[in-house]
Parts: sequence; C-alpha cells; structure tokens
Amino acid sequence: MSLATCAPAFAQSPTVDVRILAINDFHGNLRPPPGGIAIDAPADKTKKIMVAAGGAEHMATLVRQLRAGRANSIFVAAGDLIGASPFLSAMFHDEPTIESLSMMGLDVASVGNHEFDEGLRELQRMQNGGCHPVDGCRGPHPFMGATFNYLAASTVETATGRPVFPPYAIKQFDGIPVAFIGLTLKGTANIVSPAGIAGLEFRDEADTVNALVPELKAKGVEAIVVLIHEGGFPTGDYNECPGISGPIVDIVRKFDKAVDVVVSGHTHRAYTCQIDGRLVTSGDKYGTIVTAIDLKLERASRDIVSATAGNVIVRTRDYAADPAQTALLAAYDKVAGPIAARPAGAVTATLTRVPNAAGESPLGDIIADAQLAATAAEKDGGAVLAITNPGGIRNDIAMSADGAISYGDVFAAQPFRNLMVTRSLTGAQIKTALEQQWLDPKRPRILQVSKGFSYAWDGSKPFGSRVAAESMMLNGQRIEADKTYRVTFNDYLAAGGDGFTALKDGAAQQTGVYDVDALYAYFKANSPVSPAAADRIKRLD
Repeated sequence: MSLATCAPAFAQSPTVDVRILAINDFHGNLRPPPGGIAIDAPADKTKKIMVAAGGAEHMATLVRQLRAGRANSIFVAAGDLIGASPFLSAMFHDEPTIESLSMMGLDVASVGNHEFDEGLRELQRMQNGGCHPVDGCRGPHPFMGATFNYLAASTVETATGRPVFPPYAIKQFDGIPVAFIGLTLKGTANIVSPAGIAGLEFRDEADTVNALVPELKAKGVEAIVVLIHEGGFPTGDYNECPGISGPIVDIVRKFDKAVDVVVSGHTHRAYTCQIDGRLVTSGDKYGTIVTAIDLKLERASRDIVSATAGNVIVRTRDYAADPAQTALLAAYDKVAGPIAARPAGAVTATLTRVPNAAGESPLGDIIADAQLAATAAEKDGGAVLAITNPGGIRNDIAMSADGAISYGDVFAAQPFRNLMVTRSLTGAQIKTALEQQWLDPKRPRILQVSKGFSYAWDGSKPFGSRVAAESMMLNGQRIEADKTYRVTFNDYLAAGGDGFTALKDGAAQQTGVYDVDALYAYFKANSPVSPAAADRIKRLD
C-alpha cells in the first residue's frame, strides 16, 4: 500500500461538539432558596417531592464539572439574574450576584424585566461597575461590574432607536461562528415601574430576531441561539414538556427558521421541549437548575445539525461548596449579617404568599395591614385603605422553631424598597383599579387589601364588570362611587405598574416610608403576628 492511499491521522471531524450551560431567573439567590425545587416523586408521578437545591457555591461546582473536558463550551443566561433578590444581594443593589456569576464564568445574558427594577442607569452600572449613586460603596471591596456581557436586541432607546446593550454576541467554536441573541419580553413595560424604563421601547421579540437574521448571515453565521426572557407553562416534570402553553409557543413559531435553539425564562418553570422543530429550554428559578445543551455544528454548513438538552438539578448534597464563592459570600455577610440579624418580632405560623382561590394570601393581608398602619395617622397620609400588588411579595415569612423572625426575613418578603404613596381616590376609581386586576385574563393580578375592606368578584362576568360594586365595603359601610377615600399603595403602583393606571389619577399625594420598613415596624409593634382570616376577598364563580 502506498503512502498516498493512507488517510492522515489528523483529519478533521466533520462536526464540532459545543456545550451550552444555561440558567434563568436567578434573582440574586446566592444561597439555596427555601424549599429547593419540586419534582415528581420517582415512585409516584402523581405526587411531588422537594429537593434541596441551588446556591452560588453549589452551582459554581456544577458548572465547572459540566464544562470539564469540553474544548468548546459557553455559559449563558436568559434574564432576571438580579432584582427581587434576597437580603444578601439586595442590600448591596445586587453587586454580589453580578460578582458571583462573573466568577463562575458567565459569558452572556439577556436582559430580563427585573434587570430594570432600579432603572436603566443602574443596570448600566451593573455592567460597567462603580459605586451606587445614592448609597455609595457599601460592599467589602470596589464593585468592578460584570465580566459577562448583557444583550438586549429588543430593548431600544426611543430617542436614538438603538438597543441599550448589544443585540447579539458571536462566539467562535473551532472556527465556526455561533450567534447568541438576547431579548427581554415585549410586555416589560407593563410589569416594571414606568419611571425605571422612561424613554425605552420593548419591541416584538420575533420581529426583532427575524430582522437580525440577514445581518448575521452576511457575517457568515448560520448557527443561531436565542436567549429570551419569556417562557411557557408545561404540565410535566423538570425535564419534560407535555402540553406546553404560554407566550413562548407563539414566539418560537414566528421565529425565522434560521433560529436553532431557544433558551427561555420568566415563567419560573423547568422544561426541555421541541417547539416547531426547535429545542426550547428553561431552568426553573433561583439557581436550582443548570441546563446542559449539547450541539453538533457541521463544518461544511456551519450550522447546528443536532441539539439535545438536560436540566441538571443543583443538588446541595451532591455538589461541594466552591471555595471562591464561599469566600465571596463571607465577605458580604460580614457587612450585611448584623443588619439582617436584627430581631423583627415573631409569628405563630408561616405567613405564606400563596393565594387562595379568591386571590387572597395570608402574607398579603399582613403587608397591606402594615402599610395601612404606617400611613393611617393624619400626619402620615390619613389612609383608610391600603392595597399592594402580589408581584411585590417575593418570599414567605416562615415559622422557625421559636417563631422569631429577623429583618432579613422581612426584607426577603419585600425586597424592592418601594416607597409608600397615599392619594385620594373616589369609590369609582377604586372600583376601576380592582377591575384592572384582569387586564391579562391568563395572569390576573389580585391586589392584597388591608383589614376593614372587602369585596366580591365573579370571574365569569365580562372584563370591567367582575367586581360587584355593592360588595365593596369599608369598615361596615358601602364604598360610594362619588365619595373620596385616602388610599395607600407603593410607588410602583402609583406610577401605573402592572397596568393599574387608575391609581395614577389620585389626588393630594403624600409620600411615606419604604414598604419593607412599614412591615418591619408592624412586626415590632404587633408580634407575635398570626395569619388573619381570609375573608377580605370573595370569589363568586
């Protein structure tokens, strides 16, 4: 046999293997979230079990293991890495979370709605570093900003028409380019404080991606991965996808066929799906899952010819704490610990944020009562009613062995630090605000109300007629349409957040304390606090 007939031992493989690791909706959960993750019981799929999972220390170890031995890998995220965070992160305006994920090797991340909780300028500080403009440098060392890159193709400054961050990033894997496009959800403007997104436009997700495809192809890109902060609602377990519904389904179907893989988020669900012939994934919430996506890139076409995925639970028992992450958390704990540990009071039972069939929750009742107590005095606003949005209630206040709760527990329940606003509203305006709870019929936002106020609603009635006017009562008296009432709510709602535009029309505004401070004061004054009878909101259908 001549040497000319021998194939060279170093011939290139026709394909290139790439591993994508993905997370979404971390929300600053640097430590394992209470309860971990709910999954199907192995012995009985009709039942759920709770698995202890999450935490930056354990996630870092898992990420390192999943990347080990992979010549081509990348770590990405699909938004809401920060915002609505527990105390350790929120106390420092989420600087610890940005540092933690940077240390893990996060490469790119799409921008979620919660990234705008403190406004665009603050998000730009997360990217670029520097001290907070009001609180200054609180942390144990200077904040240098993210080493990963935020992407925001569909979030545009109205004045310039330009995205607030780069629309995409192109990464090379063994000479083959792969584009990662970052998107937040089109509906961001309806769920973020208007003040924080003034001058911004959130464009259609599919239209944005499809417009970028020719530009990417002109740069020689055939493989496209979308990181989108929008999601769906499956009915199966964390690695399944039966009966998925929700916005992500229609969005994926509208994407140009050039899009190969979609990493999603926002709905806090876990799934690995095939939608319209494409792989679509989501990794639960709070750092309980890392999604491992394995691609095969064909050298000849430069495109993705195969994509599979598995959601890997960050089981705290299986992955040792990463020493660098442990040291980072300890440094921030040293500063935050004494503040978080301040006694707040006690509870006689867990105050859960989970609503009943009418939409009322035990913790929602207590928070509304606390806000009324903080603004009832004439000098504080003269409020007779307080209402709060369920999306602002982020964690249960759990019953410990001795019932004691700390400032850190209170802060975890109310982490946004929204100011209290008291305005004069007519009974008719109050009813209009209550009707606006169903602006999105698939995701109604039932406002939590303070003691003394009650009403009934009927979901079978048409929009605008679901609240029975005659059922609206305050301290035993019917709410009159033309009478004026002093009502307290947070400044997010005051700006029309969550679509409650009726609250913007109130008069004689008076600003009060922060919501978390109102709740802290309530516990200090009324402990031990017990869940109230759930009789404020009644459902008729």
